[in-house]
Amino acid sequence: MANEINWLEKIQETSDFIKRRVNNHLPNSAIILGSGLGALVNRIKVEVEIPYNEVPNFPVSTVEGHKGCLIFGTLGKKYVMAMQGRFHYYEGYSMKEVTFPIRVMKAIGIKTVFVSNASGGMNPNFKVGDLMLITDHINLFPEHPLHGKNINELGPRFPAMGEAYSKRLIQMARDIAAEKNVRLMEGVYVGTQGPTFETPSEYRYFWRIGGDAVGMSTVPEVIVARHGDMEVFGISVITDLGVEGVVERVSHEEVQKAAAAAQPIMAMLVEEIINRVEDL
Repeated sequence: MANEINWLEKIQETSDFIKRRVNNHLPNSAIILGSGLGALVNRIKVEVEIPYNEVPNFPVSTVEGHKGCLIFGTLGKKYVMAMQGRFHYYEGYSMKEVTFPIRVMKAIGIKTVFVSNASGGMNPNFKVGDLMLITDHINLFPEHPLHGKNINELGPRFPAMGEAYSKRLIQMARDIAAEKNVRLMEGVYVGTQGPTFETPSEYRYFWRIGGDAVGMSTVPEVIVARHGDMEVFGISVITDLGVEGVVERVSHEEVQKAAAAAQPIMAMLVEEIINRVEDL
């Protein structure tokens, strides 16, 4: 019982801090920016920027390419929140720490969460630099973010995951891509703990169990967002290929480079969706 109260108190403390810093000017949408994708912030007219190390109870991102700031400002016509850098299980954080920002988003009134990541593609139709709409995921993390006693104030014990990724936002993305003549792929994201990149046999396994791309993030955040009844849109940049017979050597620097090259198209797509979406 004490741990349950303490967790709720931490969420409240952090959300109260953020509300004070932004003078209660709170958005409906939040964006989580992954490896090499933090440049979307350049499209935001920033009003408030808060380094993670100033936010009570927040972990601090240790990964190169993840700046580590909360951003509040205007993207196109909409006021948004952005996480410039996320937290990963492989950094040594617990799943509750990894997903703590999602709990805080819910507490400050976020209704829609946009998640992005860099991932390796197994689908033979993919090429480096493609954008993939995430239509579903396969959770292969060794710890579940909802493991342990359920806190009813945060969501139900057994949340449904039949529509983890919003069908209406997926369709909106398809329509925008068609309008803008943008190549947009779709597929299932496999979430693994990392931090090693995949072996050829692992790529082959992930493809055979139904995955189209694989990465080391996103799934825990999406589970917790849906636990809190938030709508989710997910998109991956394919930064390397693990297609059978063409597995390439990959480094974090190469992933960042490929993600950065795809960033303008991803940024345009996310901005268009945010500006067209009507909150549920």
